Amino acid sequence: MSPAKRAARNQAPKQPIPQEVKVLIAAAFAIALGFGIVVPVLPQYAASFNVGVAAASAVISAFAFCRLIFAPAGGRILDKIGERRTYITGLLIVALSSFATAFAGDYWQLLIYRGLGGIGSTMFTVSAMGLIVRLSPVSERGRISGLYGSTFLIGGILGPVIGGLLAGIGLRAPFLIYGVAILIAAAVVYFRIAPDALGDRKSRTAQPRMSFQEAWAFGPYRAALVSGFANGWTSYGIRVALVPLLVAAAFGAGPVLSGVALTIYAAGSAVALTFTGRLADQLGRKPLVITGLLVAGAMTIVVGVTENVYVFAVASFLAGVGSGTLSPGQQAAVADVVGPHRSGGQVLARFQMSMDAGQIVGPIAAGAIVDAAGFGWAFGLSGLMLLLASLAWIPVTDTTKRHDVDAVPTGSIPQVPLREDSEGDAAGPQSPKS
Repeated sequence: MSPAKRAARNQAPKQPIPQEVKVLIAAAFAIALGFGIVVPVLPQYAASFNVGVAAASAVISAFAFCRLIFAPAGGRILDKIGERRTYITGLLIVALSSFATAFAGDYWQLLIYRGLGGIGSTMFTVSAMGLIVRLSPVSERGRISGLYGSTFLIGGILGPVIGGLLAGIGLRAPFLIYGVAILIAAAVVYFRIAPDALGDRKSRTAQPRMSFQEAWAFGPYRAALVSGFANGWTSYGIRVALVPLLVAAAFGAGPVLSGVALTIYAAGSAVALTFTGRLADQLGRKPLVITGLLVAGAMTIVVGVTENVYVFAVASFLAGVGSGTLSPGQQAAVADVVGPHRSGGQVLARFQMSMDAGQIVGPIAAGAIVDAAGFGWAFGLSGLMLLLASLAWIPVTDTTKRHDVDAVPTGSIPQVPLREDSEGDAAGPQSPKS
């Protein structure tokens, strides 16, 4: 993009956020608040069944594992029944899973009930991503992704503190509250998004569908899969599974301080998301993603090796800043590849699978490393993974450029330049002409 076009876009007035996106943002708050309440107590709830660190961490992985294996089916369900039904059905499944988890009688029941919630989570996550891709104006994708993430994190900031306090009345209570929060989110979407508000399903079916093979041809999408895996491993995997255990081991603290530690991380992400979404639209996706990976990686290493509670707090905050910096650019890059005029359910599902795969492997592998060598090695290797993931973004062309020519190899896949919208931005690949 030329400097003149970039300056013109920066000075252009913000386009309004679609009503459906506002509803999704409101629902995201309820979901995040409930999830944040569960996060501080989940590892310790699992440990209460007399299992080790690796087994307790596996409860986190079970949720992500079911998300991973169900993601392809979730994309097909979305294409068949539509975003609204997929979203609401997914939320109801998660709510039932949370209620069942609260009444688990042993470790294996806990593992099964928590894992089944991943099926519903995939359904509402992929449908929400699809709606944001399709409904967000091209020039506002980064800002809307940042706003959606900020709302999620505001709930995430409040949730862990509440969850830590609720642990005092029992480790099962947070799961009941989480289930109620999910039901509230489902009600918001059911009553505030009409069945016909998302457009005619037949016209959407007629849209050309982007296959995973087509998306794989684009460098930014491949890079997003790499960074998504690393971010899932660290930010959504070991952070949830190991930080509460690290706080207990290193500082002799319980659920309350664990909730505070997770809140500090979420606060760093929330602060970054207040401006990084807009920067991703103005400066491009690539610079924000690389910067976020470097900051998050370095600070993750510090979190694992420090014995000073104040250094731990600062490093946790900055690690959150790194995560909040990379997320809007990464998600907007995937949205740019798909574009608003292609059906990308399978492409979005595979991107979600990359993060889920990291979230599955991360807690188990890092938990095993803790058992064998200690927390320092587990957090150090996880931080190094984020640093290495930044290398995947260096050779690719930013999706806000006019053409992602370096991302499309010569071969069986046609050379398909990213479609230009009225502002000259890359909004998604065009369907190859027959």
